[in-house]
Amino acid sequence: MPETYTPSTAVTGTWTEEEIRQQPASWIRSLTNIDRCRPAIDAFLTPLLRKNDLRIVLTGAGTSAFIGDIIAPWLSRHTGKNFSAVPTTDLVTNPVDYLNPAHPLLLVSFARSGNSPESVAAVELANQFVSECYHLSITCNEAGSLYQNAVNSDNAFALLMPAETHDRAFAMTSSITAMMASCLAVFAPEAINSSTFRDVADRCQGIISSLGDFSDGVFGNAPWKRLVYLGSGGLQGVARESALKVLELTAGKLAAFYDSSTGFRHGPKSLVDSETLVVMFVSSHPYTRQYDLDLLAELRRDGQAMRVVAISADTDAVIEAGSHILLPPSRHFLDIELAFCFLMYAQVFALTQSISVGNTPDNPSASGTVNRVVQGVVIHPWQA
Repeated sequence: MPETYTPSTAVTGTWTEEEIRQQPASWIRSLTNIDRCRPAIDAFLTPLLRKNDLRIVLTGAGTSAFIGDIIAPWLSRHTGKNFSAVPTTDLVTNPVDYLNPAHPLLLVSFARSGNSPESVAAVELANQFVSECYHLSITCNEAGSLYQNAVNSDNAFALLMPAETHDRAFAMTSSITAMMASCLAVFAPEAINSSTFRDVADRCQGIISSLGDFSDGVFGNAPWKRLVYLGSGGLQGVARESALKVLELTAGKLAAFYDSSTGFRHGPKSLVDSETLVVMFVSSHPYTRQYDLDLLAELRRDGQAMRVVAISADTDAVIEAGSHILLPPSRHFLDIELAFCFLMYAQVFALTQSISVGNTPDNPSASGTVNRVVQGVVIHPWQA
């Protein structure tokens, strides 16, 4: 494995930092493992993908759910299959709205621990509602209920991530990106595999290295009280996950929001004031990019935000007119590849803000009311 993928020693002494830094190496290990497992994966998936009416639902809770938000649009377009994203937290409360017994179902479950009550209950409800139901469990914990249940089920395939992606810190970092890359490689192996993805790993390693010991601040240092992440298409899912990261790691001391470039004007833009940081993830698609740049220029003209930062793979006069970050040079990246790059900045920013507000990043909820593996959920049995 190239030297560039060796993670640096965590300067903050936290698991959070170490798990951010290890990601490029973990991705290549994950995808190399998928190469080895490809015959078994294909034996399970190929008959299912031949079913014209197959529904493929990507599910998970919290950050794990956002994987589906990020990758489902691209997978649908790239494969021509019916992919959708539905959180387990919605499936368990409203199964009749999402589980259609008239169509075969492949439920793709993402989970770091695999022990969240909703993750296990969603699998059980899917089996209960849909007679022709199959499961692909992508998880980071070999001892978790989700993995163990899949291993012992006739209608399931279990795909385990490298052990180090079972993040010890509170926030999911390497776990989300490893599962995201792996799912892409499972369903689109000709586009995403251990060879093609090295460009993504190299570029993200370049981003991590460029941020040094993370002490300078990703977007500068200022006393902002609100943060907004913006992105279009699957990058709105990246914006959502980015907002959650900073909300989790600051325990809500920095209020974080997300939206799409066009949706933001329809009310949410009202929250922007002189204590607000706005971060725009700029699309690489020439059509979508126009909408991102339009809003970027508008926000800067408004002059309401404390700072408006654009992150982009390519430069533009609109981008250069204000605060911006350009990704390290590389080939042209699709938005689905840029998602990994943008998440590097968001994760590091959340870590530095956690430290800035006096939190312990690995355990930011001092009250104990928010937990690494969610607690307090009562799963009620379905009764028709």
